Amino acid sequence: MEKRVSFNHRLLPYLLLLPQLAVTAVFFFWPAAQALYQSVLQPDPFGFDNRFVGLSNFQYILSDRYYLEAFGTTAIFSSLVTFISMATALFLAVAADQVIRGANAYKTLIIWPYAVAPAVAGVMWIFMMQPSIGVIAYYMKVAGFRWNPTLDGTHAMALVVLASAWKQISYNFLFFLAGLQAIPRSLIEAAAIDGAGRWLRFRTIIFPLLSPTTFFLLVVNIAYAFFETFGVIHTMTSGGPGRSTTTLVYKVYADGFVGQDLGSSAAQSVILMAVVSLLTIVQFRYIERRVHY
Repeated sequence: MEKRVSFNHRLLPYLLLLPQLAVTAVFFFWPAAQALYQSVLQPDPFGFDNRFVGLSNFQYILSDRYYLEAFGTTAIFSSLVTFISMATALFLAVAADQVIRGANAYKTLIIWPYAVAPAVAGVMWIFMMQPSIGVIAYYMKVAGFRWNPTLDGTHAMALVVLASAWKQISYNFLFFLAGLQAIPRSLIEAAAIDGAGRWLRFRTIIFPLLSPTTFFLLVVNIAYAFFETFGVIHTMTSGGPGRSTTTLVYKVYADGFVGQDLGSSAAQSVILMAVVSLLTIVQFRYIERRVHY
């Protein structure tokens, strides 16, 4: 007879949940409440007192042309980072799942970039792509391509997108590889025996069975592009040139910490939190329907 371990102490489940609940309350609910409170206030020029202004901060930022431009920049940036990082990681995971020589070393090298901090990743890419001393920039110049992210906004956007996507590829690779290894080999072998080629097997069998992993990574990568890419942008471009790489999260920092407009910055953070929450709800409401569990 199988023995089952049971705990009769009524408080034990709550004690086990208490550390995680405390971390969530301190690092999420408390800052969120502070942002909501600060968003309806306006400090005086000397920072000694706060004045209640209601929704004036929200009206101001929603009528600000620069803030609306940051919305468009964030949409382009997050879409490109999510697509490039997920597509590249899926390609590498499919290649790593094959029986090849040195597969373990290959997987280890792909995983390493995830240990690099965003600011460090930004510095690395600056050294490689800096117009005057960068290795990659030098060969681009030899090839006749005029690369200058310090003056060209399109080049700057491409640079931060590449650096941010490169940082996230390792994370996506781990999940895609685990999902591929969980697919029964008998299904793929049966399709191969029936004459299905590699692309047909991937499109009709492998990718549909990876849909739960793909959906999870889609949610995670959008949140990553919205929030965790701040270090890359701050290190590489500081939102420039000409606000071409100023995303919503970076504008919160620029207005709040640099411009000392705490009321407007708090209102921006509330809107940013609402946008990400809405995107997550939409993904679970509509995209999850196509997921095959």
